[in-house]
Amino acid sequence: MGIPNVKRFRPFCPTCNDSYTLMAVLPTNADVDSYLKDAVSRHDHKAFQEAKSAHFKVRVGQQKQKKAK
Repeated sequence: MGIPNVKRFRPFCPTCNDSYTLMAVLPTNADVDSYLKDAVSRHDHKAFQEAKSAHFKVRVGQQKQKKAK
């Protein structure tokens, strides 16, 4: 079960040329657009690209072996 007042945002980063998931609990009177603009400016591009490349990395030698009959 998750935290009930967490909002999920998908801002677009023009430097990475990709969107990413951002989860935050914002006060009721907060300006969401200004928060997302600030979050995109603080986005760590290098760590995002490294995590993305590590996630889709295919390891050599881990393919399923065929059984000989």
